[in-house]
Amino acid sequence: MQDYDRNILEKYEIDVNSTRKVRGAVLCDTAQGVFLLKEVSAPSGRLLALCELYAHLEEYGPCHTDSIMPNRENELVTIREDGKKYMLRRWFLGRECDFKKPPELLEASGNLAKLHAAMRVSLPSQTRAERLEKEYERHDRELRKVRKFVRGLTSKGDFEIVFLKFFDEMYEWAKAAGELLAGSGYDGLYEESIKAGCLTHGEYNYHNILMGAGGPGANQGRILATVNFDKYKQDVQVEDLYYFLRKVMEKHGWKERLGDNMLNAYSAIRPLSGREMEYLKIRLAYPEKFWKIANSYYHSNKAWISVKNMEKLNTAIRQTKEKERFIDNIFAFHL
Repeated sequence: MQDYDRNILEKYEIDVNSTRKVRGAVLCDTAQGVFLLKEVSAPSGRLLALCELYAHLEEYGPCHTDSIMPNRENELVTIREDGKKYMLRRWFLGRECDFKKPPELLEASGNLAKLHAAMRVSLPSQTRAERLEKEYERHDRELRKVRKFVRGLTSKGDFEIVFLKFFDEMYEWAKAAGELLAGSGYDGLYEESIKAGCLTHGEYNYHNILMGAGGPGANQGRILATVNFDKYKQDVQVEDLYYFLRKVMEKHGWKERLGDNMLNAYSAIRPLSGREMEYLKIRLAYPEKFWKIANSYYHSNKAWISVKNMEKLNTAIRQTKEKERFIDNIFAFHL
C-alpha cells in the first residue's frame, strides 16, 4: 500500500488487513469488511443525494448495493494533500457478471427489476434525464455535422470511406426512431415516471454487477450485488433495461432467444407495460453505436484512426441486419 493510500485510510474507523489495486481504485480487506477507496469528483450536494438513495435501498431490503462510508469527522469525502478527493465505499468480494454466461445475464435482468421496484423515491438534488426527443435531435445534428466534416476532407482513409458509404442507411434508422417517438406514448410515460419518483441506475452493465459476492462484514453466502449508482437520475426506468439489453445483444450478435429471455426475466418480477415495450423498441431502433463511434471520431485525433475504432465501425454496420431481425421478431417493427 502506498503512503498516500495509507494516509487516507487512517482517517476512517477501519482496521486494514491488506489492499490491492483494482480498476482505478484500491480494494481494502478490513476487520470491518471489504471497502473500495476511489477518487471522486462529484459535488457535495450530489453525494448527499447519493447517500439518501443508498439509505433508502438499504431500508427497502432485498437489493444488495454498495454504500458510502463517512470518515472519522463524519465527512463523505477525504481530501488528500494535493487536493484530490477520495471516497470510501462498503464493497463486496465477487467478480463482474460474465456476459458470456446467459444464466448470469438472466439473473442480472431479474435483479434490475427488483432495483426498479425499490427505486421509486423522492430525493433532494435529483438530476432529471434529458427528454428523449431532445437527445435524438442532438444526436442527429451531431451525425450530420460529422458527415459534413468527412465530406470536406480532401484525403479520406478507410474509416471515412466506410462511414460515408453507410451513413444514409444508418441515418434512416435514426429518422425512423424519431418518427416512432413522435407517434408514441412517451410523453405520458416520462411525465408519470417523474411524478412517481422513478429513478434509474444510469449505468447498469456487467461491470457494475458483482456475482457470487460475499456481503460486507459477515458471511452472507452467495449474493448478487449492484454497485456504482453515481449516475442515477429521474427517468423512465426501462432506460436501464434498454442499456443493459443493448450492451449484451451487441456482444451476442443480437441473439433473439437470449434477448427475449432477458425481457421475460425482468417482466416476471416487474411486468412491462405496452408503453414500456414501445419505449424499448424506439430506443433499440436508434443507431446508438454508430452515433457513439462517429462522435468519438469527431472529437479524437483524426490523423490516426485506431484499428479498434475501425473494427467497431464495421461491427456496428454489420450488426444492423441482425438488430433489424431482432426488433422485427421481438417488437414487430421493420424499417
